[in-house]
Amino acid sequence: MRLRGVWPLVLVWATGCGYHAAGHAGQLPENVKTIAIPAFVNETKTYRIEQMLTSSVVREFTTRTHYRLTNDPSEAADATLRGTVLSTSASPLTYDTATGKAASVLVVVSIRVSLADRQGRVLYENPAYLFREQYEVSQDLSSFFEEDSPAFRRLSQDFARTLVSNILEGF
Repeated sequence: MRLRGVWPLVLVWATGCGYHAAGHAGQLPENVKTIAIPAFVNETKTYRIEQMLTSSVVREFTTRTHYRLTNDPSEAADATLRGTVLSTSASPLTYDTATGKAASVLVVVSIRVSLADRQGRVLYENPAYLFREQYEVSQDLSSFFEEDSPAFRRLSQDFARTLVSNILEGF
């Protein structure tokens, strides 16, 4: 007899868990089917950082969503995602006590992003994304490998994951 009162609670708990399917664009209007993602603008001196960021965002949208993507922000696109790399910096984080040289470096990138529909109505905007990535500096000159490019690549992937999640989930 006591089980009769438990079943409604079990059903409510099982159906109301609060999770939703990944890639479900609950915050974007239903009429958005095609998103234009032109190359981000680079206002820094960091070589090709805008290409790395744009490529990562396109890859993330492709793998996680059903939207058709284009790089041309023409009338064919229902919405356009624009990004601007505002600043990049690399600062020594730790030093080798024996040589006094930098042992690790912290890379920081600031990015402005806006997603607008055809009429120019802003669907999503973040004027101040800030991403950091650390890398170790090789002390052995014979096996020296410049680590800043892989660090920027990791940073761009983290940025893309965060951006697409924020757009899809409305944060």
